[in-house]
Amino acid sequence: QVQLVESGGGLVQPGGSLRLSCAPSGSIFSINVMSWYRQAPGKQRDWVASIFTAGARTYAESLKGRFTISRDNAKNTLYLQMNSLKPEDTAVYYCSARAASLSYWGQGTQVTVSS
Repeated sequence: QVQLVESGGGLVQPGGSLRLSCAPSGSIFSINVMSWYRQAPGKQRDWVASIFTAGARTYAESLKGRFTISRDNAKNTLYLQMNSLKPEDTAVYYCSARAASLSYWGQGTQVTVSS
């Protein structure tokens, strides 16, 4: 079992930045990839970015250059740095972990981009 807790969401003006955090606990040794997803109101949940155990990172094409996924192994924390935020980035952001062929999800953190 893996538990995930996100934090760092909030209200930000267009053009601003936010950094989301995700703290995994439990059987973290079994995690082979961690990801961020987001779900805007009335829309499906979309993949944002992933980082693999070996360090490789992948991004949704539309978000490259503005969003950066990273992890701090010493702090056992996953991050999503979001820059140049736009109103269309407004969504609930979810942290996800893949471990032993199972997917685990956090509770989500709300990001609202508005003036």
